[in-house]
Amino acid sequence: MALLDHLGITVDDLQAAVAQFDPVLTDLGYTRHDEEGSVSWDNGDETELILYPAREEGTGPHRHGRVGWQHLAFDIATRAEVDRLHALALAAGWTEVRVPKAYPRFNDRYYASFVEDDNGIRIEFAYNPPRSAPSA
Repeated sequence: MALLDHLGITVDDLQAAVAQFDPVLTDLGYTRHDEEGSVSWDNGDETELILYPAREEGTGPHRHGRVGWQHLAFDIATRAEVDRLHALALAAGWTEVRVPKAYPRFNDRYYASFVEDDNGIRIEFAYNPPRSAPSA
């Protein structure tokens, strides 16, 4: 099965975006790499996330619900970790979109939160264990 190799995201202010993404991705176990013209994080052989500066100033932020980016969900091991990561993201400057809570409309085990950075990039911390797993 083909896995997602990398995800590139264009941002208005690269350093400001790095300040928001780095605490979250580092906490999730990703390693940061600073290059000329971009900053990336990888998790060993896992998917790499790359931030690039916008080529045209003033073209952001992205507006949720428009054609294009919707959100990126990270698979989190427990409800407590969702809560902790949500708080970490808020401390790093992300804006709260949805507080950590259960989402029974998805399934009876789903627990998640949503945050958005200054560029309108939305991420989700999702705890969605298999049906056979005990709730944490």
